[in-house]
Amino acid sequence: MTAPRAYTQELAEFVAGLRYDQLPPAVVARTEELFLDWAASALAAKGLHPIPQFEGFARAMGPAGGAAEILVSRARSSAFFAAWVNAASSHLVEQDDLHNSSVLHPATVVFPAALAAAQDLGKSGAELIAASVAGYEAGIRIGEFLGRSHYRIFHTTATVGTLAAAVAVGRLLDLTPAQMVNALGSAGTQAAGLWEFLRDAADSKQLHTAHAAANGLAVAYLAKSGVTGARRILEGAQGLAAGMSSDADPARLVDRLGSRWALLETSFKFHSSCRHTHPAADALLDLMQREGLAASDIAAVTARVHQGAIDVLGAVDVPVTVHQAKFSMGTVLGLIAVHGKAGLEEFRDHALTDPRVAEFRAKVRMALDPEVDGAYPRRWLGRVEVTTVDGRTLRGALDEPKGDPGNPLSRAELEDKARRLARFSGAASEVEANALIARVWGLHDASSLASLF
Repeated sequence: MTAPRAYTQELAEFVAGLRYDQLPPAVVARTEELFLDWAASALAAKGLHPIPQFEGFARAMGPAGGAAEILVSRARSSAFFAAWVNAASSHLVEQDDLHNSSVLHPATVVFPAALAAAQDLGKSGAELIAASVAGYEAGIRIGEFLGRSHYRIFHTTATVGTLAAAVAVGRLLDLTPAQMVNALGSAGTQAAGLWEFLRDAADSKQLHTAHAAANGLAVAYLAKSGVTGARRILEGAQGLAAGMSSDADPARLVDRLGSRWALLETSFKFHSSCRHTHPAADALLDLMQREGLAASDIAAVTARVHQGAIDVLGAVDVPVTVHQAKFSMGTVLGLIAVHGKAGLEEFRDHALTDPRVAEFRAKVRMALDPEVDGAYPRRWLGRVEVTTVDGRTLRGALDEPKGDPGNPLSRAELEDKARRLARFSGAASEVEANALIARVWGLHDASSLASLF
């Protein structure tokens, strides 16, 4: 009888053997772009609830100093607690990246763990890039493997993020394939994160990424020291797929390893909201500009969406916090219609207090669209129907939201975004932001990563 294919082993062998000199130049360049986007997202959360609470926990439980850098405060701590705070902060303002078909936010779990470990181990920029690519490639494939059924209940960035972080740190630790399997096994048995927090405007989303990055780092270090984990944690009879998915496809775990660079498929966020709102937001903005409409000209809006959007966004009618407003389709479209954008300042200043946004929110509903749902998650289509106050029915359609690989942010736009994010919280001056940008564009040549600033 033929033995079952060892998918976890195959994936571990690939990521354990990945080297910087194997990476195409486009992958190196995109990794630097993603890293800048991540670091700026973390900076934007300085002082915002609940990040000070995460910092307080790190101060109370961690060392009073260390090799690794906490970006929002410039404080130093152990790699574990730096990863913990940096992962929480980079997932707060909803500006971190997303990979479509895995529905995973890779940056917010991979980079905090990888940077903290690289600083702890004295690694170079090139080594950090290779490790981060390994984390992206593994995390994206594991997310795709677990499928749509997983995302309905589980926050994929929390669950899969633990394994992606473990892989990135494992690459920095030069784990053997066998040790990488152990790291994956220990990470997978800790994978957790449920969407129920959305109903209560709870702060669990930041806990999800903090837990994933820090625990992924921890299990990689443990694997280096000889701690073992399940060898078939992904596809085994009592593994992740068995407990967390009904449509898992093991072939996705090893899909074109070494030739398909899934990192290049990752999208940057333009609007400061849940990515499920972006296609409709872009479609509405395009329609209003095309037709010369003001918010007061619109009587009703139907956002035609995929089921994942309904599952995640449908719980919130009237948000009670700014973060919850980022998961309200009506609020996001209200900001777009009234203020022309849904950025950090618009959410802070208008999402909960502007009566025009509240009035527009009441005009918005979501409807499941077979075309949009059939394309998801590989493609996130934007479709809206608008009824005007004078009785016209208008339709807007957009196939690639701003920030997708087919509609990308340029380096100049990414630099502008990074400066805006740093300025929003006061976490970095304009001079410091410019220095950070220059440092990241030279990451591949950096001999030391002791400090980003």
